[in-house]
Amino acid sequence: MINKKISITSLLIMPLLALAGCAGESPDSSSESESGSEDRTQISFIHWRGEDKEVFDDIIAQFEKEYPEIGVEMNIYPSEQYQATGQRMLTDGSTGDVFTSFPGAQFEAIANAGFFEDLSGEDFVGNFDESLISVGEKDGQQLALPYQLVFNMPVYNKGMFDELGLEVPKSWTEFQEMADTLLENDITPIAFPGADIGPNQFMNSMMMNNAPDEEVFQKLQNGEESLTNEWWVKTLEDFQLLEQKGYIQPDALGTSQDSAMAMVANEEAAMLATGSYHMASLLDLNPDLELDLMAPITVEESEAEYEGINTATFMLAINSNSEKKEEAKEFIRFLSRPEIASQYANETGQHLTVNDVEYESEVLQNTAYWIDERKTRFQPRFLITNAQVEAAVLSSIENVLGGADPMEAAEEAQQIVEENLE
Repeated sequence: MINKKISITSLLIMPLLALAGCAGESPDSSSESESGSEDRTQISFIHWRGEDKEVFDDIIAQFEKEYPEIGVEMNIYPSEQYQATGQRMLTDGSTGDVFTSFPGAQFEAIANAGFFEDLSGEDFVGNFDESLISVGEKDGQQLALPYQLVFNMPVYNKGMFDELGLEVPKSWTEFQEMADTLLENDITPIAFPGADIGPNQFMNSMMMNNAPDEEVFQKLQNGEESLTNEWWVKTLEDFQLLEQKGYIQPDALGTSQDSAMAMVANEEAAMLATGSYHMASLLDLNPDLELDLMAPITVEESEAEYEGINTATFMLAINSNSEKKEEAKEFIRFLSRPEIASQYANETGQHLTVNDVEYESEVLQNTAYWIDERKTRFQPRFLITNAQVEAAVLSSIENVLGGADPMEAAEEAQQIVEENLE
């Protein structure tokens, strides 16, 4: 089962993503009702999910039909820009009446700035699975409501595995045997988008059993742990093995997520080293794919404690500086209706935290077992609180994939950690 015990301590040790940048940059895309009137109250809704624009446009149209006195202007920003500028955009209350937050560093920074409206007493909080929204709590208040339940681990071509007689490996030895079989059939085992999100996504499942202690990054930042210890050096050695044996494609550090997705969609590669959030996009590229999720088990079967990674994210919130809080609450209430949440889930390919969602798409039905039947842990990367430490950790992966010795890469990263000890 999902490890749902996210302690207050854990929440306080989420990573500090860079929150610098120019809030005036243009959004990736936006939507605004064309049927507005002077009597209509217009609210601003900001987030980073560009791939969800079409379904949100439809949901917003339904909302505005039911509540003609409220209009919703949606602005969508690239995720990296949103992480950098999201807090700044909330400052004067004119933008982001309803906004979304990443868990961890961005949530903590916005909470510390006082920009979250407390939602604790709102009736729509009861529309969410209580055990999955604790990541949006702080100091006894429900400040944000995670909407999506994401599994940050590789997506794999189950149909291809079935054709080749391959089973999901339960150990590092079995994983390598599986990868060798794929290579023998001229298939790249893993499409790794090293140019963008690959390192920060794949590191989670690659280290989950090498370092089963969920406080390992807290200990790293207070000096109790070191990247030169076995848990991280082994993780880097495992990455090195993937590169040296050809289990990831050549020039992986130059491969974008779009290119990596194309490799899987074209069945040139068997796995995509990102997460469940890309399953719908893969099916858009190739509707004939049969997909599931699989995390690499980097230890022997008897030593494995976790089977995968989860993150409750896309956290819905209301700007405390907004002058339109009641209208904003009405919009979140609408989004949390089971029928609206079901539409969003099925059209975007996302598992949600909302109660009574009906998963109609085959891929969601086939992967829903990860919610209750598999032991997953919260994404470790979100438990790094210092941006410089996070960058050092990720750089050590990139350095190894670029040819560096794992121990030397770990030592270089550890020097940065020691310069930023809490």
